[in-house]
Amino acid sequence: MKRLNVVLAQLNPKLRDVEGNIEKAKGILDRHAGTDLFVFPELFLGGYTTNGVNELALDLDGPEVGEMARLARECDAAVIFGLHERVPGGVANSAACVDRRGNLTGSYRKAHLFGDERGTFIAGDELLIVRLDGIKAGLMICFDVEFPEVSRSLALAGADLLVTVSANMDPFGRDHDVFATARALENGLTHLYVNQVGSGEAFTFAGGTMAVSADGDRLAECGTSEGAIEVSLDLSARSEERPENLRPDYLKELRGPLPVRRTG
Repeated sequence: MKRLNVVLAQLNPKLRDVEGNIEKAKGILDRHAGTDLFVFPELFLGGYTTNGVNELALDLDGPEVGEMARLARECDAAVIFGLHERVPGGVANSAACVDRRGNLTGSYRKAHLFGDERGTFIAGDELLIVRLDGIKAGLMICFDVEFPEVSRSLALAGADLLVTVSANMDPFGRDHDVFATARALENGLTHLYVNQVGSGEAFTFAGGTMAVSADGDRLAECGTSEGAIEVSLDLSARSEERPENLRPDYLKELRGPLPVRRTG
């Protein structure tokens, strides 16, 4: 499996300024030539809010996502980013992925909604694995990372890599530090965790963006300031604690796997 050069963008997107946030993303892409994958935080395009989300809702085939796809194509890199997605019946808290050719490879809707999100967003009802140059990436959003069933279902469905986009706020930074590491270690998969940072509408975001190896080692991390960190991943380096070592014959009696959709 190829080496993957990744940039994790820990940013403080401006609330309700989609155009400005796309420009911020462009700046990151322009400064990091030779990258295979860029990851931006939860609800990056519109900023994190549960207020007035209908005005922030974007269509996956609309000009804003199209502009992110154009940037990906020009930089010859895949991009994963959060957005308020317009869906039947309302708005979803989603993570979209475009490949290096500018094709939308999938959009995952956050399944585990936190706090006021429950009365605001339409929850997703399936998980998602996207294919990026032959690498299968399983997507999660923020609160999802606190539920081991999510990452385990992605691992059992064949994910090579876990990617979590987040807008985790104080005082829960330590929680996600632990959860992000645990999800990598227990599944034997590298985990990319990308959080917002700085002040928001109602919260201060905790930062703590990191890349964690399949053995639970910290490969790269960003503290509590804006920044973009580069990390080169050898995804052939997997832990022996792989899901294949599980006993599905009796685990399936406890709880069936969550539905996972694959693209590509």
